[in-house]
Amino acid sequence: MKISLKYYTIKYLITILLFIIAVWAALFYAYILDEVYDNVDDGLKNRKIQIIKAVYFDENLLKNNEFGFNEFKINPVSASSYKPKNRLYNKMYYMEYDDKDQPYRVLETDFIDQFGKTQQLVIRTSTVEQDELVYDLTTALIVLYLLLVVSIIAVNGFLLHKAMRPFYLILDKLKKYQFGIPPSEMPQDFSIKEFEELDIEINEMIERNERAFHQQKQFIENASHELQTPLAIAINKIDLAIQNDELDKKNLNFLNEVKNDLRRMSGLNKSLLMLSKIDNNQFAKTVNVNFNELISELLNEYQDFIEYKKIEVNLVEKEVLEANFNRDLADILLSNLLKNAVKYNRQHGTIQIITEKERIVFQNTGTGVSLDPSQIFNRFYKQGSDHSSTGLGLSIIRSIIKQYPGWDIAYEFDEGMHYFMLSKNAG
Repeated sequence: MKISLKYYTIKYLITILLFIIAVWAALFYAYILDEVYDNVDDGLKNRKIQIIKAVYFDENLLKNNEFGFNEFKINPVSASSYKPKNRLYNKMYYMEYDDKDQPYRVLETDFIDQFGKTQQLVIRTSTVEQDELVYDLTTALIVLYLLLVVSIIAVNGFLLHKAMRPFYLILDKLKKYQFGIPPSEMPQDFSIKEFEELDIEINEMIERNERAFHQQKQFIENASHELQTPLAIAINKIDLAIQNDELDKKNLNFLNEVKNDLRRMSGLNKSLLMLSKIDNNQFAKTVNVNFNELISELLNEYQDFIEYKKIEVNLVEKEVLEANFNRDLADILLSNLLKNAVKYNRQHGTIQIITEKERIVFQNTGTGVSLDPSQIFNRFYKQGSDHSSTGLGLSIIRSIIKQYPGWDIAYEFDEGMHYFMLSKNAG
């Protein structure tokens, strides 16, 4: 699923923040424990010195063989086991109040009493419960993380939305831009240098595209018009030559073939010019068009063609389809659909046109095999081996549909019938 740049950055920022807090928590936990043990160890070492001094003044302390109120004990130790160095470690001891074992820091050391005997001194002191420390630290960090996430989303969302506003203005300008219709917006004063440079570059690109568009449009129109005149002259000359009674059948057939090729070239020229005009958005004006009325008019215009092929036409008007559309494009669109249904139909075939509120269906008999749905609307795609076809009729339909978001043209083949479905969104 696509997301906006704002939420894309926040997503990764939150993920990175979670990783950083996890690493920081582990380091912080280790540091706190080290500090706690360091302070406790210093206290135990200080108590060791005080206890040993007290033993020299009061020999009764040598009888303190179990942990009592003072949390230390002294027991004799053999001379061979004598170790005067401090030994520090953690150990769990049962506590009556909590009714469970609690963590203690323990210091062991050996010393020689005033009677020359070796003694072992063990001192203990309660220390932090690591599991509770981990729990409390984790809870605090989770709360901190959630607060940071909420703050990041709120602050970053506001700041990014404000900072990215020029970008959205530029993006909106690009979305609305169409060839041949220069943007009419007022110049923007951007506070961010990069966006200002982007806007300048886009405006220059639009100007270059507009110049290229007008040059291309002028060239296509000029070339098409220049080609149309010699083609018409050539066709007229061939018509005059055909009327010559001295021509034999072979030459007459040859001239007819040349004439048909020229007519096809003329039709191809007109179709390409039409495609160019459609793609260049030269039919921008729209009015409310009644498609049902247009179909009825076109059926009357194609009546001779329909009767020639002895095709049965059924117009089923379930509902009226009306839409804002360029009148000329609507006429070309429906004319190409009807012409396609008649031209590629068989003798004594059938055509059924169904009009609905949001859809028109052209259904016709024809070849008994399906056309290629992925290629049928491409330019120069031909149905069968018909050399008289330019292969641009359905391509013109697709080009027209592209000019109107929400409209679509689809093809299906079912039980020997070809379906062309023209539809628009309910909105």
